[in-house]
Amino acid sequence: MKFSVRVNNDLPFAELAALAAAAEQAGFDQLWFSNDLFLRSAPVLAGALAARTARIGLGIAVMNPYSVHVSELAMAAATAQEISAGRFLLGLGAGAEQFLGWAGLARPRPLAVTRTALVTLRALLGHEDVERGLLPEWFGPDSVLRFPLERPVPVYVGAMGPRMLAMAGRHADGVLPLLYPPERYATVRPQVLAGAARPDGQSRAVDLPACFWVSVSDDAAAGRAALAEKLAYYGPSISADVLAGSGLRPQDFAPAAALAHEGRAAAALIDDQMLSLGVAGDAADVVARCRGLVRLGADHLSFGPPLGPDPVAAVRLLGDQVLPALEDS
Repeated sequence: MKFSVRVNNDLPFAELAALAAAAEQAGFDQLWFSNDLFLRSAPVLAGALAARTARIGLGIAVMNPYSVHVSELAMAAATAQEISAGRFLLGLGAGAEQFLGWAGLARPRPLAVTRTALVTLRALLGHEDVERGLLPEWFGPDSVLRFPLERPVPVYVGAMGPRMLAMAGRHADGVLPLLYPPERYATVRPQVLAGAARPDGQSRAVDLPACFWVSVSDDAAAGRAALAEKLAYYGPSISADVLAGSGLRPQDFAPAAALAHEGRAAAALIDDQMLSLGVAGDAADVVARCRGLVRLGADHLSFGPPLGPDPVAAVRLLGDQVLPALEDS
């Protein structure tokens, strides 16, 4: 069983560094941090965290091919790989249309653009199993990094829709499916595996963590409030198709998001139906939901923000009580 923890790039660096140290000590295999626009720069964070950790894998979840050219994405990934002594993981995704719009960026043809960026990145980052016919026209003999890589950089894809999930299964080293609710893994897993299937009946090896949001705390009300604030901020950016499975729509979150994006408290506008998209409770509640995911075939559990009212304390609680209960699952 593999375990990872995910955070947004909204945390002050001192808190993120403390969380990284706690996650490494708790036995997590990977730490992922986002690169949401107008928050802290994930490539900068990767370098700083590499200097403050020794074992844990460090991943950006995710960078998009619209705001940064794929060649610069490769440069950042390769540099982070060198600085971290081979512990870096690059997450790629089309990005949220709403957030890109804040920078005046359009998001045309997200599936095709992400696929081209993915194949190109893997070619630049040392992978041999690349479908060369999918490389862009500009890619040629001079399209290479000018410094050596000790090992290829794994490239994951952040995906939610069935076509993006299947594409990631076919071309990526791993897939980061945001699961709203966690049990959506039952739908996502076969879609990724279908993409990873080969004509000879074999399948590509693809890391497929069950990525869910969790807020663990001995104080149930505080845990609920922390998850509610996160849902308020990000709710409208969740795919309409994904939300429909829970009887929700992006616009249902609009009143809460209007407050959250102004830095105002919004938890009161998030109801129980919305909260069901994640897991809020004590350690026993989290273990029970995770065991359900293991029964669905998950062998990598990824605990995402807000983690808890105090994210650092939540990581320690997960390491002390949740991971040991799941290691032999």
